[in-house]
Amino acid sequence: MKILRTRAASVSRQGLCTALLVASLTAAVGVSPPHNTAGADESSPRPSDPQGKPHGVPNLALPDLAPKNPGKGKPGGGTGGDAPDGNTGIPKTALAAYQNAARLAATQLPGCHIPWELIAGIGRVESVHAGGYGLRSDGSTEKPIRGPRLTGGQFAEIRDTDKGRWDGDTEYDRAVGPTQFIPSTWEMSGADGNGDGIKDPNNIFDAALGTAHYLCANNRDLNSSADLDKAVLSYNQSREYVTAVLAWMRTYQSGNVGTVPDDTPTTPHNPSGDTPGRSPNTPSPGTTPGTGSTTTPPSNKPSPGKQTPSPQKPTPKPDPQKPTPKPDPQKPTPKPDPQKPDPQKPDPKPDPKPDPTKPKPSPVTRLERIGAAKWETTAGDVFEERASVKALDKAGEPVAGTRVVFEIVGESTKARFLGGSKKVTATTLKDGIATSPTILAGDTAGQFPVRAIVEGKDGVTPVDFNATVKPAPAPHADKIERVGNECAEVQPNSPFTCKVVIQASQNGKAVADIGMTATVASADGGKAVETGPYFKDKNGKPVRKFDLGKTDGNGQIELPEFFADGKTGAYTLRIVSSDGQVLLVHLNVKAESTQSTPKA
Repeated sequence: MKILRTRAASVSRQGLCTALLVASLTAAVGVSPPHNTAGADESSPRPSDPQGKPHGVPNLALPDLAPKNPGKGKPGGGTGGDAPDGNTGIPKTALAAYQNAARLAATQLPGCHIPWELIAGIGRVESVHAGGYGLRSDGSTEKPIRGPRLTGGQFAEIRDTDKGRWDGDTEYDRAVGPTQFIPSTWEMSGADGNGDGIKDPNNIFDAALGTAHYLCANNRDLNSSADLDKAVLSYNQSREYVTAVLAWMRTYQSGNVGTVPDDTPTTPHNPSGDTPGRSPNTPSPGTTPGTGSTTTPPSNKPSPGKQTPSPQKPTPKPDPQKPTPKPDPQKPTPKPDPQKPDPQKPDPKPDPKPDPTKPKPSPVTRLERIGAAKWETTAGDVFEERASVKALDKAGEPVAGTRVVFEIVGESTKARFLGGSKKVTATTLKDGIATSPTILAGDTAGQFPVRAIVEGKDGVTPVDFNATVKPAPAPHADKIERVGNECAEVQPNSPFTCKVVIQASQNGKAVADIGMTATVASADGGKAVETGPYFKDKNGKPVRKFDLGKTDGNGQIELPEFFADGKTGAYTLRIVSSDGQVLLVHLNVKAESTQSTPKA
């Protein structure tokens, strides 16, 4: 049985376009045309790693070949063209998660060379970037993203391995989160992408970095088409899957897809599939696509158990032949019985039933700070501390499930949470504690508070953590040296053709932002000269003392072009760093020797 198939309702490209796309991807990764199952190789799932086994229904819709948004620019910017919708664009938080994962992987797994666009391709095929599930700025979702129960048959049979921690199922496993990790695979490849100390496959920052770790396993180098092919096959043993993932990766690399807000309306992709025997992408009658919720058209028939109201009978008119009875003055007027309802008064309305769709008021009455109230670090570094609070009720007991908003307050600071946001939301655990992600100090010195509040409850006093960013210490180099060979001799009134590059270092490591000057001096470097080699200032006039600027990120400065005047002799360029280090570069201006030809 063909487990994974392209869904007719979601693929609008047919014929030539699809054939061209498949052909281009086949050439790109060195794979054969699509077929149902992959051959057995090292990318096949191991018994302890079932990720590649059938664990859900991916969205195998292919992107259009023809650009629909010319000039749109790469995700995250650009103008022009039609704005992408929720099914074609990348939500802002999802894009931040993919790019953040690639940055961290470049440090943690430098030999892998994984591009963020590949991680985005996995996210697109597995869950359409968590679209339609209420993606939040902290990477969590309002609704869980879960694949089918892995009970066997159409999908793999995997008994519970996480005691329901991630998938809520204590009998069978289910793939979870934006990139659909099986819990046992997450145990091996899980990662903390947002720096909150928790590896959560349901959080897109963690899921994205975990995906990078998984694809880079076995020392793969994804610059290699063979390793790239094996990596994607290890995620799902289907050539159609490889084609779809790589098609989206190439599309994102081309810059043809823009970003959309996290709350852009979209139909959520349901990786658990649909009723067996029907294409998973074809909604059942009366079913909202992707939601699984059934809507029944209104009916004029009465509901079972309810009486159909009788037509109203005309009110009888009083008989004029009968006298109206008068009240007996001897009988007292009966007092109303307080236990019986007054027929003249309308029945009291029953108390409204609570709406199960509305969140219950949080019992939290206060937040308690955990850890130091004051932090300090230097510009360009990260804070060792993270904002952490405990939510408590009026009895002082911890409250789980409380959403706490952490915000970096102030416009002047460049500090940001890992992922690039100034505001994130975290949910308290069983102990009532919520913790923010790691905070990057930025390059601007100053002070600012990091504030924690209970979402949607103004009566709880906020908790502030006071952060200070100190100026970074001035760079220091204990050595400067010439990179490359010495200059050759030149003729008078000629330019020096050699390239002079100076390297600054501290304890053998390159140092950026080291200022240097160059002065033309005598052969021993002891005295500045007024004639001989020279630089040109911005007006083209000769100068023999020149500000070279500062070293670049590699700790280097390349000298501008300099020239010899009509004077011959030996000279030096005396290079002095802002730390007082001195280097002499020897120069020689020598006229070409002329020898008289002997007479015959």
